[in-house]
Amino acid sequence: MQRRQHPAWRLLAADSAPLVASFLHRVFVVPNVRVMAQSSLVQLLEDTLYGLREQLGPQVFPKTAQAYVNDWAANDKGWLRKFYPTGSDEPHFDLTPPTERALAWLGGLSDRSFVGTESRLLTLFALLKQMNDGSETNPQARVAELQKQRDAIDAEIARVLEGDMALLDDTALKDRFQQFTGLARELLADFREVEHNFRALDRTVRERIALWDGAKGALLQEIVGERDAISESDQGRSFRAFWDFLMSQSRQEKFTQLLERVLALPPVSSLAPDVRLKRVHYDWLEAGEYAQRTVAQLSQQLRRFLDDKAWLENRRIMEILRGIEGKSLALRDTAPEALRAPDFMQINEVGAGVILPLERPLYQPPLHTALTSVALQAGDDDVDAAALFSQIRVDKAALSAHITRSLQTRAQVTLAELLQTRPLQQGLGELVAYLQLASEAPGSVVDESTMDAVEWVARGDGDADSAGPVTRRAVLPRVIFVRG
Repeated sequence: MQRRQHPAWRLLAADSAPLVASFLHRVFVVPNVRVMAQSSLVQLLEDTLYGLREQLGPQVFPKTAQAYVNDWAANDKGWLRKFYPTGSDEPHFDLTPPTERALAWLGGLSDRSFVGTESRLLTLFALLKQMNDGSETNPQARVAELQKQRDAIDAEIARVLEGDMALLDDTALKDRFQQFTGLARELLADFREVEHNFRALDRTVRERIALWDGAKGALLQEIVGERDAISESDQGRSFRAFWDFLMSQSRQEKFTQLLERVLALPPVSSLAPDVRLKRVHYDWLEAGEYAQRTVAQLSQQLRRFLDDKAWLENRRIMEILRGIEGKSLALRDTAPEALRAPDFMQINEVGAGVILPLERPLYQPPLHTALTSVALQAGDDDVDAAALFSQIRVDKAALSAHITRSLQTRAQVTLAELLQTRPLQQGLGELVAYLQLASEAPGSVVDESTMDAVEWVARGDGDADSAGPVTRRAVLPRVIFVRG
């Protein structure tokens, strides 16, 4: 199955594989070109074919460059992706992820003068250590590991101050640089697969919209949920973290300095590294930005697709309304007896539910309570603190029954009116209970533009100067209880 259908396998087994692989690698991979216009690609291929025909004879590769490009982008090949960018009537081409993997595999077949293993082993060990330390939930174990690392760093600082510095030899530098080069190229090639995955998601969503026959709200909820699932997937989170790290200006400058210093080392320069490796992080940035633009373009196209579908639905509704108007005009001169026939018109419901906009309460900005700061003064040490420990229970059921009885004869009643018929007996605690009942009642309203004064008699405050009953007074916004 893979041998017959996978584009990478078909490319490796094709008769023209040397031409296709060498040309696409030289045009797209080496200069890190993400998209190329058809005219430029055809011109480059025409020059390549001209050179081959001069060497091998005019009978080789008899078709035109345009025909070869279209053949490589056909569905039975799948080596190039042909598309029309927004605002352009000229087709453009880009490598497909299978072609990128095939070219990378061919590049790995060449003999290497140096094969390093130490750096890869150290990388594997470092990854295992990161996973182990990052998943440790025991605080004592993590602190012990951090202290161990701190002791190792302190010991290394002491050795450096004494002049004992451990340096990498030429073999170790070549080993690590070779691994860095491979990872940098692999990372650059992965962006095309990220774009391919987003395009596959967009194509799936379009097919779902075209075949959807339910409500639009359910369709939008499913589409948005799938988009969120992609962005919150492992690939989406990894790409977002990579993009955030790469977009830092300080990290870009630090990476540039480190790369320039490493490329200037004699063991590394002896390997004759690719000149484009000096700006590989800018190639990452360009590829990531192109992936971001691709996602943004797919979102805009999806929105236009949904707008077109909504326009078609509105057009259908207008056609139905015009049909009703036309039938009504046709029956204008019909006799009244015919209009009273049972099959003249059918109505699903006998009445229409009307909700007037002015029935909804208008928004009122809340009033901010101003708190007065009062300096605390030292009190009498001989005061009786028994009142602090005495608890008073407010019967909220009795208060709720009083509200219900008052609303039996009235549509609404204010809190001040309730306290006139049944004064507060337990002071401030009972007033707070009324306010709690108002907050729980579904129809209660607080009118903050009108203030009501509430009074109650407090007994036994404990003050020697006010041993008798004391009248307390509170001013609060009007609270209105409404019958349900």
